[in-house]
Amino acid sequence: MPASNITLRDIYLARQKIAPIANKTPLIHSGWLAERADVPVYLKLENVQETCSFKIRGAANKLLNLAPDERERGVITVSSGNHGRAVSYVARRLKIRAVVLLSEAVPEVKRRAIQKLGAEVIVRGETYDQAMEHASRLQKDQGLVMIHPFDDPLVIAGQGVIGLELLEDLPEIDTAIVPLSGGGLMGGIALALKTAHPGIRTVGVSMERGPAMVESLRAGRVVDIVEQPTIADGLAGGIAPNIYTFDIIQKYVDDTVLVSEEEIAGAMAFALEKHHLVVEGAGAVGIAALLYEKVERLGQHVAVVVSGGNVDLSLLLEIAERNRRKDK
Repeated sequence: MPASNITLRDIYLARQKIAPIANKTPLIHSGWLAERADVPVYLKLENVQETCSFKIRGAANKLLNLAPDERERGVITVSSGNHGRAVSYVARRLKIRAVVLLSEAVPEVKRRAIQKLGAEVIVRGETYDQAMEHASRLQKDQGLVMIHPFDDPLVIAGQGVIGLELLEDLPEIDTAIVPLSGGGLMGGIALALKTAHPGIRTVGVSMERGPAMVESLRAGRVVDIVEQPTIADGLAGGIAPNIYTFDIIQKYVDDTVLVSEEEIAGAMAFALEKHHLVVEGAGAVGIAALLYEKVERLGQHVAVVVSGGNVDLSLLLEIAERNRRKDK
């Protein structure tokens, strides 16, 4: 299925398919951010989803569409944490063997969550790309089915269901601010929104440290990047090789912005203090973009996707306390 052939129909089919597993998440008004931006701002809370991130949507759509012989063979994936947890959760419900490859950079809290769901966890390599190389070899050796974390039409369509929910709950939406990494989330949402109304402005947000998709967009082609440690670990890793998401992001995303480590931490603390929300670094980048005025030409009805909440609580509390002291 070429990227251009992923349609709104595929996203509607995904919504129907994943409904028994993935929840429709709340869209709440943020008075604090609205005051800051001087326009109404709403937060789409994927951090309260099953497995505490949006990833369950794409994982469910892919696994539920496997043929019987593929389910029998078992699945394998590589992840920076949240996708692995989602695949493990869905695979356990469907009684499918799951193998999850993680790099050494994946936080321990995410490793433990995946293991508790019964997946076979293998830690290999210092980076996401090195873990992917090992996963590809293991897939061939054992005949497993690869569940790609972002570059798969069924995964993209599953994430795109968020776009349908935004249109239903906020039909006047004119700006969507979404975390951007491999492009499955941003691509699916942007495709849904732009198909509904081409005038809806779509903005992807990445961290300053190793933003693979942003660097690729600037180059006009998929490029390799050096993966760097970041508090937004869920956005880390390269996007090559790439068949689908790069083209979709090029076509449907209007702008991208980058946020610093300090700004991401400030957004995590903001979400906890003002909204009592547990948000991981990758999930907080959209909030950071608004909080620190990184987005130009905001519309009158802004939605920010809060993509996940899988964070070590001791780290989150340390960030909140540091932020509290700074504000004194």
